[in-house]
Amino acid sequence: MTGDAYVDHPSFGAALLGRYLESHGYKVGIIAQPENPQDIERLGKPNLFFGVTSGNVDSMVANYTASRKKRKSDDYTPGGVNNKRPDRAVIQYVNWIKQVFKDVKVVIGGIEASLRRFAHYDWWSDKVRKSILIDSKADILVYGMGERAILEIAKRLENGKDLDNIRGTMVWKSSIPQNIQNAIFLPTFEEVSVDKKLYGEAYKKAVFFTDPYKNYVLVQKQDNRYVIQYPPALPLTQEELDELYLLPYTRHVHPFYLSKGEVKAIETVKFSITAVRGCFGNCSFCAITNHQSTHVVSRSVDSIIEEAKILTRLPDFRGTIVDVGGPTANMYGLSCQVRNSKGQCEKGCLHPSVCKLSISGEQFDSADAFISLLKSVKSVPGVKHVFIGSGLRHDLILASSKADYIINELVEFTSGQLKLAPEHAHPKVLKFMHKPSAELFLDFKKRFEDDARRKGQKKYVIGYFIVAHPGEGPEENKYLREFIKRNLGYIPQQVQIFTPTPGTLSTTMYYTGFDPFTGESVYVEKSEKNRNLYKENIINLRK
Repeated sequence: MTGDAYVDHPSFGAALLGRYLESHGYKVGIIAQPENPQDIERLGKPNLFFGVTSGNVDSMVANYTASRKKRKSDDYTPGGVNNKRPDRAVIQYVNWIKQVFKDVKVVIGGIEASLRRFAHYDWWSDKVRKSILIDSKADILVYGMGERAILEIAKRLENGKDLDNIRGTMVWKSSIPQNIQNAIFLPTFEEVSVDKKLYGEAYKKAVFFTDPYKNYVLVQKQDNRYVIQYPPALPLTQEELDELYLLPYTRHVHPFYLSKGEVKAIETVKFSITAVRGCFGNCSFCAITNHQSTHVVSRSVDSIIEEAKILTRLPDFRGTIVDVGGPTANMYGLSCQVRNSKGQCEKGCLHPSVCKLSISGEQFDSADAFISLLKSVKSVPGVKHVFIGSGLRHDLILASSKADYIINELVEFTSGQLKLAPEHAHPKVLKFMHKPSAELFLDFKKRFEDDARRKGQKKYVIGYFIVAHPGEGPEENKYLREFIKRNLGYIPQQVQIFTPTPGTLSTTMYYTGFDPFTGESVYVEKSEKNRNLYKENIINLRK
């Protein structure tokens, strides 16, 4: 059950897991965007379980703007009208299921469940909420990328076994099991609700000890119950990732939903290819690190070439692959022996500087593996153009010994504007964001645009920015405004107001007023008037 219209494409979690279970012999039915309990009855009672997700986006993020105003549009709904996804969709869907089928097993997962699995600050209600597992009364929660966990759950239920000790899952119990090992106890829900220092401690422990190569069980008491998080599922192997993305997706919106209107979300991904999963960027405001993890897995070149061939056979393909990438496209082929054996270090891979182990390839010959991949995809018959639509880490490129070559080649795989995300310019704000210095952005921008000019091409680097992030006050906002006026020569349109979404470091800083990893105090702008003003200061530069 999903809050999105059904799109049979691997960029949509419901389709990905549905096809995955199907490939292992299970029958899967999809109920997309149910509107009442009666919609739950369409397929009857499942033999094994209901899986529930809010969709590709947290339902509160999907439904409300950064000013807490109701969004008018939803790219995942036919016709784009925001009228199908309920607030707190996971909780609502589970409630409807329980009304119709009293004794059915319910599994929750996806981004909304994954990042709300512990006690968490909820910006929309401005309070600390319990684990969504407790609030929804589901039987089990799958966090992170769910292929291994969902298959294990299906196998166990098929064979009449319990759901304890499944990697990548969380359960709730009325008492702590006697045989629990390697347990880390987080401050309780009651404690983190009233003590911000303990909230920060809980967040820090949850992030650091949630790693597939550390094997810790995390426990948090909530009222008279305990939520128990088993260690994360191990990342898929390259071979498994290859197979997953070559399953028989139609890559279309289901006809039932298409008859109600176009689903805009398919437009940007239909002719794209996922080459890499995971990201070790650790940006403070990003959910990917805590959902896909810092462990990067790259698909094989052969698998990606095969998917490119599939795209060329689609009747509406016109020769352009709009993206070959992932959370961070140029992490393709990169690996770290330490992270892949002992787990994520306390030192960041890219912040405060690029770790030399992050620019080495374990299975690939060099740091330019991504460029080589793009060239291979472009050589496929029927492919005229290959562009990069995913995020790039320019600091990672600049740290490479082949930076000049990579930047020069990127010009050929840019449609006109290469979109990067410096996010801010003030050193203090960038530090709290875990982003590189603005000087590195300007260095990369100049080198890229100079290379394009030498080739006789008009191609430019366009920056994305966030305002009202923890650490930004009036002076820092003014600094950003002057930086843009002085260095960019255009008024940026991609400026967003920071939204405190569940499960991120930035949201923890927003709620507590300090960085839980350093203890440093952080200025937080909470005035809606000022938050909006910070954006206006940037997008109205001419005034």
